Amino acid sequence: MKFSLAWLKDHLETGASVAEIAAAMNRIGLEVEGLEDPADRLAGFRVAKVLAASPHPDADKLQVLTVSTGEGNPLQVVCGAPNARAGMKGVLGLPGAVVPANGMELRKSAIRGVESNGMMCSVRELELGDEHDGIIELPEDAPVGTSFAEYHGASPVFDVAITPNRPDCMGVYGIARDLAAAGLGRLKPVAMPAFVASGACPVEIRTDDVEGCPAFYGRVITGVTNGSSPDWLQQRLISAGQRPISLLVDLTNYLMLAYGRPAHAYDLAKLNGAVFARRAADGEQLLALNEKTYTLDSSMTVIADDAGVHDIAGIMGGEHSGCSDSTTDVLLEIAYFDPDRIGATGRKLGLSSDARTRFERGVDPAFLDDGLDLLTGLIVELAGGSASEKVHAGAPPSTPKTVPFDPALTERSGGVHIDLPEQQRILEALDFTVDSAVTPWRVAAPLRRHDIEGPADLVEEVVRIHGLDKVESVALPRVEGVARPTATPKQLMERKLRRSAAGLGLNEAITWSFISEREADLVGGGRWTLENPISEELKVMRPSLLPGLLSAARRNLDRGANSLRLFEIGRRYLADGEHPSLAFVLVGNKTERGWQHGKAQAFDAFDAKSAVLALLAAAGAPVDSLMVMGDAGEVYHPGQSATLRLGPKNRIASFGAVHPSLLKAFDIDVPVVAGGIHLDAIPARKGAAAFARTAYTPPALQSVTRDFAFLVPASLAANDLVRAVRGAEKQAIVDVRVFDVFAGQGVPEGRKSVAIEVTLQPGGKSFTDAELKAVSDRVVGAAAKLDAELRG
Repeated sequence: MKFSLAWLKDHLETGASVAEIAAAMNRIGLEVEGLEDPADRLAGFRVAKVLAASPHPDADKLQVLTVSTGEGNPLQVVCGAPNARAGMKGVLGLPGAVVPANGMELRKSAIRGVESNGMMCSVRELELGDEHDGIIELPEDAPVGTSFAEYHGASPVFDVAITPNRPDCMGVYGIARDLAAAGLGRLKPVAMPAFVASGACPVEIRTDDVEGCPAFYGRVITGVTNGSSPDWLQQRLISAGQRPISLLVDLTNYLMLAYGRPAHAYDLAKLNGAVFARRAADGEQLLALNEKTYTLDSSMTVIADDAGVHDIAGIMGGEHSGCSDSTTDVLLEIAYFDPDRIGATGRKLGLSSDARTRFERGVDPAFLDDGLDLLTGLIVELAGGSASEKVHAGAPPSTPKTVPFDPALTERSGGVHIDLPEQQRILEALDFTVDSAVTPWRVAAPLRRHDIEGPADLVEEVVRIHGLDKVESVALPRVEGVARPTATPKQLMERKLRRSAAGLGLNEAITWSFISEREADLVGGGRWTLENPISEELKVMRPSLLPGLLSAARRNLDRGANSLRLFEIGRRYLADGEHPSLAFVLVGNKTERGWQHGKAQAFDAFDAKSAVLALLAAAGAPVDSLMVMGDAGEVYHPGQSATLRLGPKNRIASFGAVHPSLLKAFDIDVPVVAGGIHLDAIPARKGAAAFARTAYTPPALQSVTRDFAFLVPASLAANDLVRAVRGAEKQAIVDVRVFDVFAGQGVPEGRKSVAIEVTLQPGGKSFTDAELKAVSDRVVGAAAKLDAELRG
């Protein structure tokens, strides 16, 4: 939220500097995200007087002006504005000044052969409004030579982040109230312009949707003159980032930004009959002020008349009934809407507005009457007209929240001692009603403080106004002796996996835990959908880490990368809860083309398998006991993927080439292989001793290797043969490795040759020939159970 120092001082009487005010806001929990001084943007622009104006010798629409800046010789400036004339005063941009609207640096130049020493500026060029038909005309008493920033009264602008629980600070007056409570000045009472209300309101106002719109207040003002807003009003709106539109519209925006109270003004001539709040009809449509048409349904509250809908309640008005320059009679609406209904409607329509932001967080129910009178007074004062009596339809919430409060809780929970009288002063300065005569205190929150639910919230109020910087940092108590490790076994495993993945050449990615519905459907569909997502692209809690990694890969490929190795450790969100997982993608080329390898080589499924096995080993999984099985899932290529399991049902990991249809959906046109590990499926180590690494003792005797070549069915996985052989003699066999696979000439059809190297490690004595033969027989026997026969 943005506002100027001048606007803040409309409500806060203070002599504090800009820096002191910014520091105070940070101190009381209102984070200042930025501080901008418009005077910096207006440097180099001066009040100047046009002494003479003559036609350009070579351009019909240009004039050559002689301009005085109050010092030195007059300057010659070429100008194309139709209102430029001798005797007028305006704003001259000198060479070296930068035009705020377009960033152009002014310099001395020749325009159609005539030298020009700067530029006479329009309102739009200095970003002071939208007028651009001519240059700025200043009053006769404007001092020539004065800096325009100084003359214009440019005021520093604060940019403050308002947390969602503080809608009471979504108006400048609310921020001024907090600063006054913190001792930075005196809060001025709301200045209510005087006006006389006469005659009954000629329009029937009612609420037919009491649940969605508990209160609808309004009145009619006739005989107004709409037009441009005065300078003070435009300056305040511009400081908030708003574009001045017209006096009537600007005043409703001013009420919202100054006091956090949205309001709406209807052109009375465009209304028919009664005006009332009701539920929308299914399929009903409205052309809104943003020039977009929205289709409504019966869950939404609207403001309508006898002819149809004119306003999406609490969010945006309709184009048809808005005020224009020809408006002479207006109906003012100030209402209280159900915050949940406003939020749900905005999300359904994908429609955001300043009004919605305030209504869905909760506006002040006690400011309807005063807000309507304030807006009425401003309109009558600035636009003229006669106001009718008010109409009250329904009633807003009026019962304050009362909380029992023990002031000793402030020190216990807030960590700072604050005297009881000071605590009471702070609460009362924030408009809380405090009954300190009872124990515990009875504290009634003002109706605008929807965030106050219990004693902890009162502690927060007292401590932040006292000053968050006054809460001392206190170290946690430390247990005597050697510090104990704080990381859990699962955290330690994730650390090892990160190091191992980095060692394999993978780069860690951190992606959103939320993905779009489309991306979730591509990987089987999400089970958890957010009601209030940041955007439609971040709506579903991810059922897989793969979409985030593929999106990251696509972004890198779009920027010229041709080889990527990415991994992520995060959570998947399934129907039965969240599951810690690791996923990686290997994208594009494994090796680049070169004189050693020839053509570039792409990653394949075996690269993914190798990475999965290495990561599982780092995680402490029993890699030697894993079974390679199919059914890796629809995200993988069915002929180039597999799973790793401990038993048929306990799936620990998957790997393989990503399915081409999935790559096409992510607009990726290079090969991608991937792998995933279910970290919560890895069996935990048993006993504390299992985490200690035993001292390495090299074997006393040299190992022995034996080679075997088996004819096996063509469909047999080599890993199944390896596991069978390894189990033939668990004491002696320490390693089994496939070193050749062959099918073709000399091998029967439907069979293949698999050659393995078996490493045997003797224990207390060397193997005898008989022992080696016995082991070999057991190896051949184990292989025979898989229909494998030893080649001759």
